[in-house]
Amino acid sequence: MMSTPPTGIEMWTIYWSPRDYPNCWVVRRFVGLLPDPIGAICQTLESAREQVPDHCVCLHRAPDDDPAIYEVWL
Repeated sequence: MMSTPPTGIEMWTIYWSPRDYPNCWVVRRFVGLLPDPIGAICQTLESAREQVPDHCVCLHRAPDDDPAIYEVWL
């Protein structure tokens, strides 16, 4: 049986020092609310931003976001 790919808005989240990768920039892709295995561990914010597709627009973090979230791209 073939699985259906997730549907929904694609979102890329850049984290600084999340619990699973302290002192690293981490980029994770979400489709809808589901995390996707696509992502990257980076040494700089600039290299993390290079992982985000060019067509995306930056939404800065909201005050109630997890403290590790630096910015979100849609």
